[in-house]
Amino acid sequence: MWRRQATRRAAALLAAVLLLSPAGAAAQSMQFLGGQSAPSAAGPFAPPPGAPRPVLQAPGPGAPAAPFAPPGGGSSAREPHAVLPAAPAGKSALGLYARFGTEGAPVPRGLIWRVFADQPESSGAFPLVAESSEASPVFFLTPGGYIVHVAFGFATTAQRVQVGPVSRRQAFDMPAGALRLAADVNDKPIPAQKLTFDIFEGSFLQGRTSSQPYYRGASAGEVVLLPEGTYHVVSTYGDANAVVRADVNVQPGKLTDATVHHRAAQIVLKLVKVPAGEALADTQWTVITPGGDTIKESIGAFPTFVLGEGDYTAIARKDGKNYNRDFKVEAGKDQELEVLLR
Repeated sequence: MWRRQATRRAAALLAAVLLLSPAGAAAQSMQFLGGQSAPSAAGPFAPPPGAPRPVLQAPGPGAPAAPFAPPGGGSSAREPHAVLPAAPAGKSALGLYARFGTEGAPVPRGLIWRVFADQPESSGAFPLVAESSEASPVFFLTPGGYIVHVAFGFATTAQRVQVGPVSRRQAFDMPAGALRLAADVNDKPIPAQKLTFDIFEGSFLQGRTSSQPYYRGASAGEVVLLPEGTYHVVSTYGDANAVVRADVNVQPGKLTDATVHHRAAQIVLKLVKVPAGEALADTQWTVITPGGDTIKESIGAFPTFVLGEGDYTAIARKDGKNYNRDFKVEAGKDQELEVLLR
């Protein structure tokens, strides 16, 4: 599904770029959002394997976005390609670089560049002429029309470029930032292995969010590169009903850190013959709400559930008989609860 969506978006971007006149194309860029899985490598805008993954956090009230410095170093304010190398006979040098918005600093790393001919072959595919993973590559091209595509994580842009007899440089505005997520309970960090984050386009608070995740299964502490804009994050603690939602804004050239605050606790259940007795193996467990809704089921001597605050009933089934116990979950108060075999 991700592949089909990304391929459709890439095709739409290519069609839009081809509609631009050569003069207007140099001043315009169009953005599309890729899915988690890469489209077919045969497509003209297949995202690069191993592209940086995005990560999200729910920011505290009024928390500013930090300047974005990709791992391994910061960015330089000096624009590349002040002097271009001499091109071979019959070629022209095209120096490319990307920046965080029109007035932003150059993007120092993490870019994937692809140059395509602007006319399709008989098969309908646009030939790939050159590619590079350098921050500011120089391509030696035969004069003519090209489509240049650049990807930075999930943020992408493309322009139609006309190469003439004189070498030139071209800047690409990359309206992208980074997102990093974490979560806690009562100000105590939740271990990353117990958390997952799904990222949706749009604002949940304003009722404008996509139905399908833009990025599924982001990890706590992961840096996710995203196009600028508003995103809705769904944080899941454990695998039951401990779920929190938050809206986050991604700004160009900024790293946004956000921490989601959960109201939940970890509950361990065991069926015993006497208080503090040995837990009975092969017990079937069901946790339900007071209204009878099933929250989680499991089999074992010590099932562990992460549950949101509230009232629950634990039902243990052993040898064809049911045993139950009502209990309350309070945020941050992990418990081990016994159900007596009576």
